[in-house]
Amino acid sequence: PGEAIAAPSGAFERDPQESSTTDEELSRAGSPGGRGGGTTPDYGEKRLPQALIIGVKKGGTRALLEAIRAHPDVRAVGTEPHFFDRNYEKGLEWYRNVMPKTLDGQITMEKTPSYFVTNEAPRRIHSMAKDTKLIVVVRNPVTRAISDYTQTLSKKPEIPTFEVLAFKNRTLGLIDASWSAIRIGIYALHLENWLQYFPLSQILFVSGERLITDPAGEMAKVQDFLGLKRIVTEKHFYFNKTKGFPCLKKPEDSSAPRCLGKSKGRTHPKIDPDVIHRLRKFYKPFNVMFYQMTGQDFQWEQEESEK
Repeated sequence: PGEAIAAPSGAFERDPQESSTTDEELSRAGSPGGRGGGTTPDYGEKRLPQALIIGVKKGGTRALLEAIRAHPDVRAVGTEPHFFDRNYEKGLEWYRNVMPKTLDGQITMEKTPSYFVTNEAPRRIHSMAKDTKLIVVVRNPVTRAISDYTQTLSKKPEIPTFEVLAFKNRTLGLIDASWSAIRIGIYALHLENWLQYFPLSQILFVSGERLITDPAGEMAKVQDFLGLKRIVTEKHFYFNKTKGFPCLKKPEDSSAPRCLGKSKGRTHPKIDPDVIHRLRKFYKPFNVMFYQMTGQDFQWEQEESEK
């Protein structure tokens, strides 16, 4: 399968419709009282992050970030700094300044899902700190691609249909792997790049599906991986039937629970079943390769045979 998807030039360029974080938002995020994780204390110091959520787009990274920010020993930037892909020339001091202040023993974190598919990101992160812990939220690549397309469609209603964009040649059934919505889901390909710099023991793979069906279970793994006490547990979540996924309760229980915004849980457009079948076939060898590389079976094929 490797030959079929030699990286086309520009495949990793940013989709123009992807939301971008402005410098102003970032300076607010790092300032006291900014969105640096709960209430940012006016004491402590700004540190470079020791852990990063590096992917994947439309996998469940926002849900994971919000859940881990409920932990008292974690401080995280609410906005995406995009340092290792778009802002690298601004330097580490700029990056440190974007971070919230932390006390000794607290972990500084940020999430930028596009890092996972950025060729230079592993080398750049490794040169910042080779012991950085990396978290990747993955989900079934077919549903991830449709979710990605749905997000773009909500901003640009005039774009072609998913079916048109997914194929180089519909008659021959040739999938267009240069389209970012499809390319991001070839996880094995991107992971190879990271394993050149980081051992598998420094990367945690979180199931986007289980983050919905068993958020506390997945969060237990995340807290263990980060060396934190298991403080974020079942009592932090409740299932929102309207949204179709869990929401985070405020620890005080009195205030309103925090659910993800309108941009999450959008209804997907109906996609031709034949296209979905062809996409499943396309992804299957890559999924198997990914399971072998990570030593984890995410059961995406099983999940589909049950439908």
